[in-house]
Amino acid sequence: MLRSWRMKLKLLLATVTLAILLSWLYLFVGSLEYGRFLLLPPCLSEQPSRDVEREALASRVRRVEEENQQLRLQLGQAQAEGSDGSPQWGASAEDGDPPGGERSNRTACPKQWTVHKCELLHVAIVCAGHNASRDVVTLVKSILFHRKNPLHFHFITDSVAHRILQMLFQSWMVPSVHVSFYNADDLKAGACTPFPEVSWIPNKHYSGIYGLMKLTLTKALPSNLSKVIVLDTDITFATDIAELWAVFGKFSDKQVIGLVENQSDWYLGNLWKNHKPWPALGRGFNTGVILLLLDRLRRLGWEQMWRLTAERELMSMLSTSLADQDIFNAVIKQNPALVYRLPCFWNVQLSDHTRSEQCYTELSDLKVIHWNSPKKLRVKNKHVEFFRNLYLTFLEYDGNLLRRELFGCASLPSPPSDQLQQALEELDEDDPCYDFRQQHLTQHRIHLFFLQYEFLALPNPTDVTLVAQLSMDRLQMLEAICKHWAGPISLALYMSDAEAQQFLRYAQASEVLSARRNVAYHIVYKEGQFYPINLLRNVALANTQTPYVFLTDIDFLPMYGLYDYLRNSIQQLELTQRKAALIVPAFETLHYRLTFPKSKAELLSMLDMGSLYTFRYHVWPKGHAPTDYAKWRTATVPYRVAWQPDFEPYVVVRRDCPKYDQRFVGFGWNKVSHIMELDAQEYELLVLPNAFMIHMPHAPSFDISKFRLSAGYRGCLQTLREEFHQDLSRRYGAAALKYLTAERSL
Repeated sequence: MLRSWRMKLKLLLATVTLAILLSWLYLFVGSLEYGRFLLLPPCLSEQPSRDVEREALASRVRRVEEENQQLRLQLGQAQAEGSDGSPQWGASAEDGDPPGGERSNRTACPKQWTVHKCELLHVAIVCAGHNASRDVVTLVKSILFHRKNPLHFHFITDSVAHRILQMLFQSWMVPSVHVSFYNADDLKAGACTPFPEVSWIPNKHYSGIYGLMKLTLTKALPSNLSKVIVLDTDITFATDIAELWAVFGKFSDKQVIGLVENQSDWYLGNLWKNHKPWPALGRGFNTGVILLLLDRLRRLGWEQMWRLTAERELMSMLSTSLADQDIFNAVIKQNPALVYRLPCFWNVQLSDHTRSEQCYTELSDLKVIHWNSPKKLRVKNKHVEFFRNLYLTFLEYDGNLLRRELFGCASLPSPPSDQLQQALEELDEDDPCYDFRQQHLTQHRIHLFFLQYEFLALPNPTDVTLVAQLSMDRLQMLEAICKHWAGPISLALYMSDAEAQQFLRYAQASEVLSARRNVAYHIVYKEGQFYPINLLRNVALANTQTPYVFLTDIDFLPMYGLYDYLRNSIQQLELTQRKAALIVPAFETLHYRLTFPKSKAELLSMLDMGSLYTFRYHVWPKGHAPTDYAKWRTATVPYRVAWQPDFEPYVVVRRDCPKYDQRFVGFGWNKVSHIMELDAQEYELLVLPNAFMIHMPHAPSFDISKFRLSAGYRGCLQTLREEFHQDLSRRYGAAALKYLTAERSL
């Protein structure tokens, strides 16, 4: 192969030399002829025929020069590939490539750089806030869908995104995926001002301080990390990311940054009168997709390089308009040899008035789609429908399907995953209750704080959060609850990926829900055949901030003013000094339309008239009978009640109360077991005299139908109850024997 290449190179050199000699010969002959014309008298010069000859000669010279240019281009490419296998940036810039990187789509027979199937690929993403955390999930799905290699994601985050993404990946448990987090606040290096690395840079871009964080990656990422792909959160992959990783092999010795040319006219400065962009090389480059050779950048003194450039340009520009992109371009303008021009299909930029359509001749050419317009899916492009469908495919794609092992590659160590797999393997498939036990061990993906939520800086010591869970069929209750409860709410929603997007659209379109910033929505993604009710409750409970929680169900409406009443009761009863559970008496109506009582007196009147009932008195009186409704009618102060079998009131307790037992899935004993454990821990059960809640009617759930129709279902529930009693006895000793005795006496 080497010998063949040398012969081709010699042939090219010989051809170029011959062409140059011929061109000079033509020129020399033409000069002699023209000199003879000057010496002869006009009458003897045969002027018309000589003019024709000169024109023909000039045409031949131009043609030869064009051939020479083509030969020099081929020779330059051959030399570049022969020296290190990497095309030179200078050749791409100087040889007249069409703008926008079109040439890259027509390169004939490029050298193919391969990535070993088990090579670990590194991806860095800056992510801050609730919205970006949602966007990054779609990006990650598109990468995981196509990938064949182990991946290591490096997230530079604020505290919100860190909390969200850490739980998401921990619960996702995707094989051969490792995740590291880097707190952006840590980059302050002991300074009093957050982000001193970039906070001094005025930035007009909507991304704020986080839009500048990519400049700091040489410092933020581990020093032993040599190269990384850097992505914006509004990216969608249409191919295997390993193809992009392979481009690192095409970098020359001087190239350290791989970028796609900017596809808008922003850096040309002609968008409007007096438009003055930051300096850039030609059209400039877009930083939505970046290949960084970190080790080379560190040796070049990247931090000092970009800081000095930014300081110099800010003297006249005063601020950045496109955040880090302006500074990257200013550095490249001064140091053009640093950049490797990526083909533009690696960053098809879908903003208005871009040249993105020149990046592909067919839709199959697409590699990466970049929704870099504020309009996002509403951007103008003749193929936008295709792009939108591709994006929506990953947006609503079932993330559980991406938990697949990579063929032929050893998975990265994951103790939680290994322990879960071992527990599943130990289950007896012949056990009649196998499905219940498998559901208990199912690992659900969890996306915390799915919508914007304002965290409390310093919660009031008597503040209380309403905690509940729901699925798609109870979504209509949300607005009513928000109207009845002004305080913070923590909700766990059991949904598929597609349903989560429907909920998002519903919440954003609702005036009531969109106006609230103290309602936390936590998505628990569907998996398995049973409703994991106690897992949902635990997720909502674990992500509250207030010292106290009101543990309720989504189909109950609290009385107006209950939030303030509970806070006052907590203070008056000095709950900070005692272990107590405050019971909110539960009632129900069979009418879908109800004039909600404004006071206890109105409720008692409706109770007497038969438009309200004590909760479940006609089907399950044992569940709430210990509340002692007869006493409540005349009570003016809280009163204590004793635990009784099957008691399941709705209570207000401290946030650090026992968790719900997650073995109980579907219908039955999910609240009963929790109240039993509160009693085992010696919680006082106190009924509040002026509090109430009303259950609203709805169609029966699928799980209660299974309970009623299946003897096997009821038998397994009894088995789980007995096992719970045994576990309770092990934890609390002789004190727990009363529960088993009480059960057997029934």
